[in-house]
Amino acid sequence: MQTTQDYQKAFITYLETFSRDREPENLYTPINYILKLGGKRLRPVLTLMSAEIFDVDYKKALDAALSIEVFHNFSLVHDDIMDAAPLRRGKQTVHEKWDVNTGILSGDAMLILAYQLFENYDAETFVALAKLFSKTALEVCEGQQYDVDFETRDDVTILEYLKMIEYKTAVLVGAAMKMGAIVAKASEEDQNSIYEFGRLLGIAFQLQDDYLDAFGDPETFGKQVGGDIIENKKTYLYIKAIEFLNTSKSKQLQQLFGVSLEDNEEKINTVKQFFVESGSADATKEEIENYTNKAFSVLDSLSISNEKKALLKQFGHILMTRKV
Repeated sequence: MQTTQDYQKAFITYLETFSRDREPENLYTPINYILKLGGKRLRPVLTLMSAEIFDVDYKKALDAALSIEVFHNFSLVHDDIMDAAPLRRGKQTVHEKWDVNTGILSGDAMLILAYQLFENYDAETFVALAKLFSKTALEVCEGQQYDVDFETRDDVTILEYLKMIEYKTAVLVGAAMKMGAIVAKASEEDQNSIYEFGRLLGIAFQLQDDYLDAFGDPETFGKQVGGDIIENKKTYLYIKAIEFLNTSKSKQLQQLFGVSLEDNEEKINTVKQFFVESGSADATKEEIENYTNKAFSVLDSLSISNEKKALLKQFGHILMTRKV
C-alpha cells in the first residue's frame, strides 16, 4: 500500500497529461484552470487506495480517479455560478475570470470528459462504472437542489439536512471508493461495503467541514471562518441550536440568519456564542464521531486483511481530526 502523499503525487502527475492544450482554447483553458487550482484531491486518492485495498495496482484506477475529480470540479464550476461566488480556493472562479456562458459550457464539457474516461476500461468495468456514475451524478444534483430549497425555508429538519449532505457530498465519496473496487473486480458485497464506508465517512466529513467553518483556525482552514454564518446557511450547527435554545434566543438566532450585513464580525461571534451555549457545537462533534464510528463498523464486513482495515481506519481518523 502507498501513502496518501504517494497517491496524491501519482494522481497529480497523471492529471498533467490530461490537462493539455486543446482547441477551442476558450473551452479547454477554463477546464485546465479549475483542475489545477488544487484542493485536497480526496476523492481520487480514495479511488486509488480502494483499488489497492482489493489487491490491484492503483495505476489501473487512475482513469476512474481522474473521472471522479473532473466530475467534482465540474459541479464546483456550476455551483459557483449558482452562488455568484467570486473565489474558489483563493483564486477567481471560472465565471468571474471568463464569463457565465464560458462557465456553463466548460462545465458541460467536463461532465462529458468524465464519462469518456471510462472508455479506457473493458466492457464489463465500463458498464459498472457508468451505472454508478450516473446514479451518483443525479444524486449530487438532487442534493444541490435540496440545498437551494433550504435557503428559503425556516423549518429544515436534521433528517432533511443529513439527506442533503449525503446526496451533495457523501455519495461522491462512496462512489470514489466503489470505483476503485470495481476496477479491482472485487466482489459485489465488497463493492457495496466499501461504498457504505465512504458514504458514512463522507457525511462525517461534511459535518466536520460545517464545524470547522464556524470554529476552525483561520490560519489553517483555507477559507473564511464564519462563511456559512455570513451566507445564512442552515447547517447542522444552526438547526441543533434552534432546537436547543429557548424561544427568545431561538428568535434572535433566526433574526440574525435573516439579514445580510456589511460588517459580519459581530454577527459571527454572536452566532458562535449561541452554538456553544446551546450545546449545538458539542452535539455536532458527537454526530461527527457517531458517523465516523458507523463507517468503521462497516469494515468488519470487508473481506480484506486486518492490516488493510487498520489503514482505512487510520485514514478516517486523519480525515476527522483535520484542521483544514
